[in-house]
Amino acid sequence: MSTPQSILETVFGYQAFRPGQADIIDHISQGENLLAVLPTGAGKSLCYQIPALMGERPTIIVSPLKSLMDNQTFALRQNGVEVACIHSGQSRDENIRQWRSVTEGRAKMLYLSPEQLMTERMLAAMTRLQPALFVVDEAHCVAKWGPDFREDYARLTQLHHRFPDTPIAAFTATADKATREDIAEVLFGGRGRIVVQGFDRPNLSLTVTSGGNKRAALLEFMKTTQGASGIIYALSRKNTEDITDFLRGEGYKALTYHAGMEDAARSDVLNRFLSEEGVVVVATIAFGMGIDKPDIRFVYHVNLPSSMEAYYQEIGRAGRDGAPAETVLYYSYQDVVQRSRFIADGNGSAEFKIRERKRLEALLAYCEAPKCRRQVLLDYFGDDGEACGNCDNCISPPELIDATDNLKLILEVIEATGARFGQGHIIDVARGKVTEKGQARGHENLPQFGQVKHMAEAFLKALIRQAVASGFIDMDIERMGALRPTECGRAVLAGEMRFECKDFKKTTRKTINKRRGKPNPVDLKPEDLELLGRLKARRLELARESGKPAYTVFADATLMDMVRRKPQTLDEILQVNGVGPSKLERFGAIFLEVLRD
Repeated sequence: MSTPQSILETVFGYQAFRPGQADIIDHISQGENLLAVLPTGAGKSLCYQIPALMGERPTIIVSPLKSLMDNQTFALRQNGVEVACIHSGQSRDENIRQWRSVTEGRAKMLYLSPEQLMTERMLAAMTRLQPALFVVDEAHCVAKWGPDFREDYARLTQLHHRFPDTPIAAFTATADKATREDIAEVLFGGRGRIVVQGFDRPNLSLTVTSGGNKRAALLEFMKTTQGASGIIYALSRKNTEDITDFLRGEGYKALTYHAGMEDAARSDVLNRFLSEEGVVVVATIAFGMGIDKPDIRFVYHVNLPSSMEAYYQEIGRAGRDGAPAETVLYYSYQDVVQRSRFIADGNGSAEFKIRERKRLEALLAYCEAPKCRRQVLLDYFGDDGEACGNCDNCISPPELIDATDNLKLILEVIEATGARFGQGHIIDVARGKVTEKGQARGHENLPQFGQVKHMAEAFLKALIRQAVASGFIDMDIERMGALRPTECGRAVLAGEMRFECKDFKKTTRKTINKRRGKPNPVDLKPEDLELLGRLKARRLELARESGKPAYTVFADATLMDMVRRKPQTLDEILQVNGVGPSKLERFGAIFLEVLRD
């Protein structure tokens, strides 16, 4: 096991590296500090596990979640690798036993949380241990500008001061240029290599929709998922519970997950989602890191995420097996108001709030973009890409209409009412609707009252939403989301600037139906799909017996390779991608029985 290729084959059962893996392993093996940004599903774990197995001294892996550490160590043990893990969920005796396996040289890898590592006692022990490498997984938690910043991760800045001769390798799937530089500065003083493998996930379809009834739109989408596993993200705990009840009433296997639940209840939901077929989890962002399930077929947002980074991270949980998966983002004007209020009411500095506001504006621009969504997404992260043909804008290109005159009329109403009111009241005045609020302020006497009564309310909502996203209208969160013209908006009022918007009548229903067929990501024959189903069922039985996720037995890609090859002997099973000697010994005969049946 002296080379990366031999370890890849003999331990993990793979014949070839994925793009970028070999180069990253080479940099780490040469003792370089490194930050690697790889898209979800690109195989980042192997990039540090293989160098760890090649080294003489132990590798320390910092991971943010107990469940994530448990699943990774279990998967390594399934491949015959002795690995140690210390965290607060284990007994003191078990943690001592795990530590001894490292100090006695049996385990080459030790998984720790940042809280466990950054104690004075553990750091002193590390000085005696002299690790070959520190690995920081989910490194975006380090960045003070990142959406998942954690104070305990920030303390990792001590490592390169206390262990100047020990290289640090950091990994994440989500980091724009500023965040990457921040991570590198915190972890190794900016003196290291940054490798960006890319952000493109071509197997993910991208759809954004708004307007209409939120639940009706969700239900219409769910009717087409055909029993697939997926995640539905909602903004509040109450929303997750309400949507779960709604979906259960419609016959779906829906579960709730949020931070207000007991640990045991959350753990049960996670285990069911990872092990059972067809489970849909309705969750807040608490259902985040550690969701290492390769066959999630869709991620649906019923509310606007907080930023492009958060959105990319959340949709990145779909399709980790490389097979097609769908992402849908439903958002409303109210979401924009709510997200803006969260930023304004937060405890961050003025500089932080400005940064978060810019991030929200970038996400709004993505939502209302008329061009290929994948290009907009990649451009945000400093990556390039051609039109994908796999997003709603590529499949059903939106028609742009000149809405300059329409926007001018709305801006006149905003100005006439003192720029003190939100969308609802502005539309009421513009359409000539008599309300108590308007009567109390004499707004029905304004010359602008009813000047757009010929325009539908849905059109005006879409117009204002797009004008906010495009920077023609701003919201004053300190004044309850009051609308006010920006410089661009004033240029429209002065007749110096035009405004184009998407035709709001276009919906994504046709887009989703155009793209959708029966899920068969590898174009298998009906009999092969049946065989794949039987292999998955046997895998699920084994996973339940061990109490671990199904993918720790075999990944979906491995089962699909079994279906393609149809091995009839143990030697032939060993040629399947993802089957190493240890897994062959544990599971070979069991799956051979299914294949021969």
